[in-house]
Amino acid sequence: MQTLPFGPPCYLSGIFETLSPYSLWLWPLGALVVVLLFWRKLLQALFGVVIIPEDRIGLVTKKFVIFGKHKELPSGRIIALNGEAGFQSQTLAPGLYFWKWIWQYEITLQPLAVIPDGLIGLIMSKDGGELQAGAVLARRVDCQMFQDAEMFLRSGGQKGRQAAFLTPGTYRINTFLFEVTLAKMTQIKENMVGIVTTLDGAPLPEGQIAGRVTEGHSNFQNADAFLSAGGCRGLQPQVILAGSYFLNTWFVHIEEIPMTEISIGSVGVVISYYGDDGVDVSGLDFKHGNIVAKGHKGVWAEPLGPGKYPLNTYILRIEHVPTTNLVLNWANARSEAHQLDKHLSTITVRSKDGFPFNLDVSQIIHIPMIEASKVIARFGNMNNLVSQVLEPTIGNYFRNSAQDSDVIAFLSTRKERQASARNHINAVLDQYNVNGVDTLIGDIAPPDSLMKTLTDRKIAEEQKVTYDTQRMAQETRQNLEKQTAIADIQKQIVQADQGVQIAERVADAAVKKAGGDAASVKLNAAAEAERVKVTADAEARRIALTGNAEAEKILAIGKANAESYQLQVNAMGGDNFTRTKIAEIIGKDKVKVMPDILITGGGNDSNGALSGLLGMKLMEELGGKTIPATVPKAQTSAPAADPLS
Repeated sequence: MQTLPFGPPCYLSGIFETLSPYSLWLWPLGALVVVLLFWRKLLQALFGVVIIPEDRIGLVTKKFVIFGKHKELPSGRIIALNGEAGFQSQTLAPGLYFWKWIWQYEITLQPLAVIPDGLIGLIMSKDGGELQAGAVLARRVDCQMFQDAEMFLRSGGQKGRQAAFLTPGTYRINTFLFEVTLAKMTQIKENMVGIVTTLDGAPLPEGQIAGRVTEGHSNFQNADAFLSAGGCRGLQPQVILAGSYFLNTWFVHIEEIPMTEISIGSVGVVISYYGDDGVDVSGLDFKHGNIVAKGHKGVWAEPLGPGKYPLNTYILRIEHVPTTNLVLNWANARSEAHQLDKHLSTITVRSKDGFPFNLDVSQIIHIPMIEASKVIARFGNMNNLVSQVLEPTIGNYFRNSAQDSDVIAFLSTRKERQASARNHINAVLDQYNVNGVDTLIGDIAPPDSLMKTLTDRKIAEEQKVTYDTQRMAQETRQNLEKQTAIADIQKQIVQADQGVQIAERVADAAVKKAGGDAASVKLNAAAEAERVKVTADAEARRIALTGNAEAEKILAIGKANAESYQLQVNAMGGDNFTRTKIAEIIGKDKVKVMPDILITGGGNDSNGALSGLLGMKLMEELGGKTIPATVPKAQTSAPAADPLS
């Protein structure tokens, strides 16, 4: 085979000989792939054309300078402003550019700088002027939010950390000059306060622990305005309240602390470590410290009332002073919630007779609101008031008081000693602008041996009282029983009295009723007498008439009978007529002429009559009936008398 003078190298001849004629189309395809992959480079290399996409910027690096006097960067600069070789200050925005030959320019596509919500972009400049001596941050210059590097450098922008920063958004940043660091926004929570410490600014004034108050920096969000206004570095008297802030963390340091709360029933006395020396407003009588107006260094005359305050407790101290009654206990087993008496203990005293004993004391005090600043100016805090005044005053008073008396007398005069202690302690507290409300003696614990003696004595006294009480109870019971008996008798007496009264009243009623009845009877009798009289008169007249008529009748009948009897007598004779009438009467009235039994006595028997009676009795018993007997005195033979004689 003839070798083509411009054929492939000999080491490739074997490869082409092995390729089939159908695989020769791979060469154009591979060339197309290469063009598609490197078309930007090919365009720049062949025509000097550069295309910047919409989401990119072009960072330009100039490799060399062909024409012009500015061929090299000035000493100490890294960004070219006048076409020098090196990193260029101008960037290529999205679009089409010519004459950027690949052998002279290198174009680096850089993503846009995006600052998300809730973040800020801190800017570090790699080039620019030198910072002033002692400065930490470069001052702000007009450079379209760091999107115009040339304007930044020509306007006097300084290298290093910038006071200005980027808020959330999208920016075209030349990263050859600027480095962007993301930082979180500053959040101050509710009921919290942001304590600010600036990291740049003028030095603090001599004798001050914080910088002076500076205005116009929008809560330290405008660092350049703060620095321009002469703000000092270090702790700031101003604070930041709850909210979200764009704060340059290279400029400020924020510490969150709770808001200062003054509870109800107390005030807050402000002790300021910051500010100018003020004029003492406490007056000539108060010689225990300066009390100044608000805003000056020292104890403020006007305390803070109940509420919440956004105070910088790094330059202020708040002393809480109770304005309600405050109870302090000198007792081992009891302490109040305020804990001011947690170091107080039961007072040990010694009596006149040498007995040591313990007693608990409670002291009630009150600090008026207008005196709170004086109390703090004098003592510094409430604990010092307790330890420097109340504790020694009360302890020494009761120790001195106990030495003037024995234990028993101390116990028996507790009420008087409590009143004396109140008066003495109140007089002492008035000197310290504190009102003493009351002093109370609690538990008194004498020695056990003495207590046993007192207990035995008391038991004996109580037993005596018990016996006396029982005796009195028995006497009372006796008196009660006596009175009960009297009461029972009294009941009967009352009943009798009531009976007498009732009887008297009944009698009176009866008398009155009898009088009424008598009067009634009199009236009735008079009426009846009148009626009887009238009736009697009428009856008399009737009887008289009737009697007359009857008499005339009887007279007529008698006359008739007499005439009849006379005729009969005349006709029969007197004796015969008599016998005839007797026989008629005996027959008509059935008169017995002869007795059924006749007992007579005769002869010489003197008991004839008695024998007759016994016989009659015997016959009565035998017959079951009574037999009439006729016992004549003596048997006579005389005939019966004539009934008409």
